[in-house]
Amino acid sequence: MVQASLPPNPTFSLSGISTPVELDIERRIVADILSLVTLPARAEIAAERFRQSQLRAAEQTLQVGTEARRSYYRAVAALQLMAALAQAASAAEAAAQLAKQLGETGAMNKLDQAREVAFHADLVTQLAVARRSAASGRERLIRTLGLPGSEPAVKLPQMLPQLPGKPRALVAVETEAIRRRVDLQIARIDADTLAKSYGLTKATRFINLLEVAGVSRTQREGGVSGTGGGVEVDFQVPIFDFGEVRLREASETYMQAVNRLTEKAVNVRSEAREAYQSYRSSYDIANYYRREVLPLRKVISDETMLRYGAMQIDVFALLTEAQRRIAANIAAIEAQRDFWLATTDLDAAIVGGAALSNDSPITNSAGSTASK
Repeated sequence: MVQASLPPNPTFSLSGISTPVELDIERRIVADILSLVTLPARAEIAAERFRQSQLRAAEQTLQVGTEARRSYYRAVAALQLMAALAQAASAAEAAAQLAKQLGETGAMNKLDQAREVAFHADLVTQLAVARRSAASGRERLIRTLGLPGSEPAVKLPQMLPQLPGKPRALVAVETEAIRRRVDLQIARIDADTLAKSYGLTKATRFINLLEVAGVSRTQREGGVSGTGGGVEVDFQVPIFDFGEVRLREASETYMQAVNRLTEKAVNVRSEAREAYQSYRSSYDIANYYRREVLPLRKVISDETMLRYGAMQIDVFALLTEAQRRIAANIAAIEAQRDFWLATTDLDAAIVGGAALSNDSPITNSAGSTASK
């Protein structure tokens, strides 16, 4: 941008012929008149290109920020899931020991004993997977942030943030995306810059080079010397090439940019709507677990314990309810994690900076656990 705002350097030339009876010295100062005339337009176009480069740098920064947020939520969710599975595995171990004792007394058959032991083994396996996911998630976050790997450098909370009281509204999502998306601003600047370049090409298509030279000449002949000067102008006459090819190429290049901008605008609106739908459904699911499923599971678990203490139900119903509550807790953590990942994706769809990589979410066999 700075270089384009500077006038072209003049060209100085000096030539001389010297003989015993004659001295001829010619001095020239040559300036590019066309570059001087088009200097404001070229400076304006260069400023637009500089703004475009700034937006590209901002887009890359947003990409790193988006990836860091996703890595953060995944790492915290893995820690929370690991803690829940550790607690569940401890309870399942106690249930397996109880089933073994009941089996020794003949109060539980081998099939039910095997089910309780298998459930405990399944939870132990899930806990090992969760620990591995927590470690890899922490390391991924460290790499994204560029931090040292020492323990004091990264301290993560043990639980995800609570859900907001109410979700965002859809009214302004598309409008905000059109107004704020960085990549759309880059495409818009590209089209505007090409339009200005097209106008410049059209105005100068008949002239490729136009220079003016200031000539100063000192001549001495036969002991008599003199100084003269004048102006010399060189320009190219368009006898064969009238610039139609360059004009057509500039026009088609500009229309390419316009079509790319139109396509980008359509895609941005669609991406914003899709991200909002994912955000809203994730919020509804996570909020339903928080508002309905988990409280109901707690009530059922408390009532089951009361009836077990009153000898109204047997141990099998108690163990079955424990399995279902563990599965509900795991599913609720995953739903909460998915909501915060969807929130990150919605912000990226509105402002820009899609994630650098789309890692698959943390998976486990909670579904198979819930079906027990």
